Amino acid sequence: MSGPSPNTHRCIAMASREQKIEIRGGSGTIDGTLVLPGVLVPGVLFVHGWGGSQQQYLARAREIAALGCVCLTFDLGGHAGTQPKRETVSRESNLYDVLSAYDALAAHPSVDSSAIALVGSSYGGYLATILTSMRPVSWLALRVPALYIDTGWELPKLQLHQDQDLRTYRRSIVAAATNRALRACAAFKGDVLLVESEHDHLIPPEVIKSYRAAFTQARSLTYRCIAGADHGLSDETSQRVYTGHLVQWLSEMLPDARRDRGTAPATAATARQAPAVEPVDQVEPEAPPKAA
Repeated sequence: MSGPSPNTHRCIAMASREQKIEIRGGSGTIDGTLVLPGVLVPGVLFVHGWGGSQQQYLARAREIAALGCVCLTFDLGGHAGTQPKRETVSRESNLYDVLSAYDALAAHPSVDSSAIALVGSSYGGYLATILTSMRPVSWLALRVPALYIDTGWELPKLQLHQDQDLRTYRRSIVAAATNRALRACAAFKGDVLLVESEHDHLIPPEVIKSYRAAFTQARSLTYRCIAGADHGLSDETSQRVYTGHLVQWLSEMLPDARRDRGTAPATAATARQAPAVEPVDQVEPEAPPKAA
């Protein structure tokens, strides 16, 4: 007896879940049962930098969603629609923004709340590291993460550049035990991607070295330096290189979260074969603000 044809589609048994719904039909409300795959997928939260917005990450989020996950971008308080609050917003209130966004993503019915990734740039990377001490995070991708002195936590963020000598502080290696963000890094046990810009005038190499030294318990640490890039990735080539690093790293990390869940995650190559919804060169540059 011959075997199945090579062209025969194979059916893979997979758990399912059901959701009762009501449908408004021609004879009134009728009952229905929505049968969904029982597999939950990872969630990825993007945190933009100071002076930025979620628009800078939308194209990347769409590409990463093609890997088989739910992505969430959002605007920090004091930005975009809440720009008038920029003069008064503090690190404390922005951390609460990130915390709230995380909770919204984790609560999504399709998201596996035990498989959350954070992607943050500059100020957003700083906030993301602190969040790892408050919520479960499996993967942490940081691009040119900023570093601040712990004092003045409730002060307006802009005031920090007047009250703190951040330029000097960032030019020295900071011990993890002396900084809230670095202490969170020291306790983090997931996988880390750390991306530096070669010509960053706001985040000097010492800051990146402080972060690298702090991740003593990380499951893995991947470091990349984008040649010729400035803080805000203001040229198209730097934008593409960073997106490539991020997509490639996540495509390697995410399958581990779904290996036992019966899914067939996409790879970076197959994700890039998906219909293009927004070319990378149309992403708003993460232009460096006057104060990171």
